[in-house]
Amino acid sequence: MRVKLLTTISFFTYQLSISQTEKLLHGKVISNNLVLKDVEVINKTAQTSTRTNTLGEFTISVKAQDSLIFFAKDYLFTRLKITTKDIENNNLLVNMILKPEELDEVVINKVEFDKVKISADDVADVLISKNAKDLFWNTGVSDNSIREALRVSFPLKGKQKKTIEVADDRFKKLVVATCPPDFFLKSLKIKPEEKELFIAFCEADPKSKTLLENQNVLTIMDFLYAKNEEFQELKTKSH
Repeated sequence: MRVKLLTTISFFTYQLSISQTEKLLHGKVISNNLVLKDVEVINKTAQTSTRTNTLGEFTISVKAQDSLIFFAKDYLFTRLKITTKDIENNNLLVNMILKPEELDEVVINKVEFDKVKISADDVADVLISKNAKDLFWNTGVSDNSIREALRVSFPLKGKQKKTIEVADDRFKKLVVATCPPDFFLKSLKIKPEEKELFIAFCEADPKSKTLLENQNVLTIMDFLYAKNEEFQELKTKSH
């Protein structure tokens, strides 16, 4: 019995020492079975980072429960929480997903209408044709129709310009491009029907404009987590 107790204590002591001590973790980043080089590997917990080499391999110091973020320009960022098993295996394989292609944004600044040309002869022809069919013009008997309707003026001359204002949705596109589809539900606990409202809530903060100028994945993540705390507090108060 004593031997079993000592064995159990030793085991938990070993597990605790692994979880509290930083170890070098080796791994590889791929996408569709192709290795990815120059992927930024960030230990968000320890605030350290490295990059993958030409073979897609990386080495970074971690401990159990650390959060690793993998970021590359044309891929959805990937976030993993390191476990004791990951450290023991020391051969982490990360599969990143290529971002879907987006169509180039089409912005309509103005629409111009061609000038409508109408001569005096054209007007006279219309009047003659109309009066020839007008019962009141020929007999003096009213048929309850609207007369002189042609004299109602319409702005026919000159170019009519119409400007369509395009909403600034750069922040929303930045967030969607940076975060994987399940980030809001799994990491922030934001329900699908609340996603648009949450992004609008974040965009209302002046700091969101700063993120557009300095698009750093860690800064974006920290901002979203901070705003999520405020968002959840507001939801609690409203209930």
